[in-house]
Amino acid sequence: MARPTASHAAPLGDSSGFRPSAHQPVRVRARALAADSHLEPHQHAWAQITYCSTGIVQVTAEQHARMGDEVTFIVPPSRAVWIAPGVRHAVHVLEHAQLRTLYIDASVTPHGWGRCRVLVVSPLLRELVHALDTQNPLPRKREAQLTALAIDEITHADIQALGVPLPHAQAGDKRLRALCEAVLRAPSQRATLAQWAAEFGASERTMARLFREQLGTGYQQWRQQAVLAHALPMLARGMPVGQVAASSGYASDSAFTAMFKAAMGEPPSRFQPRPG
Repeated sequence: MARPTASHAAPLGDSSGFRPSAHQPVRVRARALAADSHLEPHQHAWAQITYCSTGIVQVTAEQHARMGDEVTFIVPPSRAVWIAPGVRHAVHVLEHAQLRTLYIDASVTPHGWGRCRVLVVSPLLRELVHALDTQNPLPRKREAQLTALAIDEITHADIQALGVPLPHAQAGDKRLRALCEAVLRAPSQRATLAQWAAEFGASERTMARLFREQLGTGYQQWRQQAVLAHALPMLARGMPVGQVAASSGYASDSAFTAMFKAAMGEPPSRFQPRPG
């Protein structure tokens, strides 16, 4: 896994004090991390939910351990990333974050959740995380009830397509990798797939096939995820919607807002800092 670019590392520390078990299947770890901090690539035997009550983080995780391809998720406060047991992952803090990590024992992992996914954090799940995040031990019965409800809420949470997959840097198709990196460097450029393909010496049909085979998505859907990954940190910093729209290649605020709301279920203003 490529290491996220960052100016200083936040040590992982000893996670043994937060190790979940069949008797205590959910443990919550809270950390305040400055912008540009990163947690080095690592993996563990339990599942994890990465959620920040404030701030915004970038999570990079392996999609297929044997294939070595990766997906990057941009995680605002109303979303969380599910990381399955054994998946190698890293965290890069884009905006100062109050990070809440839920370590979840493999015994209560929902069936079929072997790959990473983005969850919509409901108000109830947010409060359950807060209730389980305590310095003082909870009464066993209360902790068991809160844990059971949290697992049920996680299992039934809405899932959102909010990730930017990339082909493996060595084993993936070099033309596809170069195209993806070019789009990520210039999200405002509204070139068609045919135009991008010609620039990297391939036909539109070949590139469309590579997107499906190596990334499991079409170009337009992939590009939309890249635009959202570009736009969310800008919105979190309080940048005006019009400016974010222009930098994302949209000629009007309304067109960008319509795309954003269709993808995220909420308007861009929902992801900007609130007064006070």
